Amino acid sequence: MAIPSLSLLFLLMSSLLIPTLISSSPVQEPELVVQDVHRAINASRRNLGYLSCGTGNPIDDCWRCDRNWERNRQRLADCAIGFGKNAIGGRDGKIYVVTDSGDDDPVNPKPGTLRHAVIQDEPLWIIFARDMTIRFKEELIMNSFKTIDGRGASVHIAGGPCITVQFVTNIIIHGLHIHDCKQGGNAMVRDSPRHYGWRTISDGDGVSIFGASHVWVDHNSLSNCMDGLIDAIYGSTAITISNNYMTHHDKAMLLGHSDSFTRDKNMQVTIAFNHFGEGLVQRMPRCRHGYFHVVNNDYTHWEMYAIGGSANPTINSQGNRFTAPDNRFSKEVTKYENAPESEWKNWNWRSEGDLMVNGAFFTPSGAGASSSYSKASSLGARPSSVVATLTTDAGALNCKKGSRC
Repeated sequence: MAIPSLSLLFLLMSSLLIPTLISSSPVQEPELVVQDVHRAINASRRNLGYLSCGTGNPIDDCWRCDRNWERNRQRLADCAIGFGKNAIGGRDGKIYVVTDSGDDDPVNPKPGTLRHAVIQDEPLWIIFARDMTIRFKEELIMNSFKTIDGRGASVHIAGGPCITVQFVTNIIIHGLHIHDCKQGGNAMVRDSPRHYGWRTISDGDGVSIFGASHVWVDHNSLSNCMDGLIDAIYGSTAITISNNYMTHHDKAMLLGHSDSFTRDKNMQVTIAFNHFGEGLVQRMPRCRHGYFHVVNNDYTHWEMYAIGGSANPTINSQGNRFTAPDNRFSKEVTKYENAPESEWKNWNWRSEGDLMVNGAFFTPSGAGASSSYSKASSLGARPSSVVATLTTDAGALNCKKGSRC
């Protein structure tokens, strides 16, 4: 029975105070996760000799060589790397086919719609019957243990509020075109079969991760949203953001709620094999408090800076290619915010094996070649010289049934 009289916001805020199954403790030695990423990258590199479709990108090489990927969709859930590696989404559930692109009623969504699929309690692997553009009336509020898998169709989430991953766990978002996202809210929205409630105004993010854990956002094309393309805040952790193609946006990615919200010290995010492309301005990402492994990404455009942060985050940048703009005042990759140099010089920001193009430069800080970084980097990311190959298929893929994706 629905509970329309209680505010969704009230219930969600209350859950911050009560330990639940969706909470995730931070990895105590994040460098070990970094080593796991390097092992996966090196394993893909060793396989290049006999995998004719291999690229050295360990996520893609895990599943894209399979001509029968369409019959083995849930195998994708075993291919993540980094801090979001254990996000299984709907791997252990049934396939749900979205047949209806409508979103007429956010409180009582019709069976066959994406909104009806994502609010169910049981694990579901959600796919699409055909190409479609979905314009939501209100935020798409996801329930735990869901995969949205756009492979085999051209699926656009556009022109309205977009995807919210709030106080849930085990989410995979793969293969979507997410763009032109707007604010939503001041409306009733359902978040489970038994509950709906009042939503206040949302930010207008492409993907908003709020107090969630074990989240993997992979192979999406994102652009031109009202706020961030992918934001993770309010105690979110165990996240991998990989193989995405981001373009035409100001503040691309915010990781961390505010300088004063110290719960984000538990945030741990892997950012790998993404292409930060034309029309981007800043925040690729902008970090607070947590631990952020930025590995083998291709930065081909920024107008202000690429990687920024405040509140003493740890940023481990390895094997990326940074191509600076022609503007001589915007060559610096990094931006230290809300702190004097006497303070930020002690933050732990490291660049190793990064390729600096057109005058780009990274200002490191803190431990430098500390023992922890040496340990983390012992296996090495792929060389930055091959980043273009690793990211050449970033974004939503054009997968055809019966052929390699």
